[in-house]
Amino acid sequence: MQNEAAVGPVLVVVLGHDAVRFDKAGRMEAEIARSVVTVFRSRLRRDAEANGYAALAARMEARARAMPGFVDFKSFVAADGERLSVIVFDTIAHQHAWRDDPEHRVAQQRGRDIFYSEYSISVCQELDRRRGAADRVTPGRSRARTPRRER
Repeated sequence: MQNEAAVGPVLVVVLGHDAVRFDKAGRMEAEIARSVVTVFRSRLRRDAEANGYAALAARMEARARAMPGFVDFKSFVAADGERLSVIVFDTIAHQHAWRDDPEHRVAQQRGRDIFYSEYSISVCQELDRRRGAADRVTPGRSRARTPRRER
């Protein structure tokens, strides 16, 4: 019998969003690569628009969309003026590449200096995903649809 410690390191092979992991004994186990979600909350200063916020925000969104591993970008504005952007990349490495992009770094500093009165950034890794959709409803009948798990 061979000692597991002598077999070698763990090997991970990535295939799209799924990964196949081989343990030290050479056994294969499925693993899911998790998307990385950045939640950016902010409030603009009164003079942000006059200082070029909209043009820079549009440029940064276009740049994020062109980055490797980009999945999605959505922005929302609440009634009280708080802004929320949700940016999704397929891996933490791709999210870090976006975070560290030189043009994005300059925009981040500009945001701190002249655009935002306050902001917060949370970077999260997806643990689970469910989706649901409304079925077509026949008049007089109602049917709830069970959400389905992705992955």
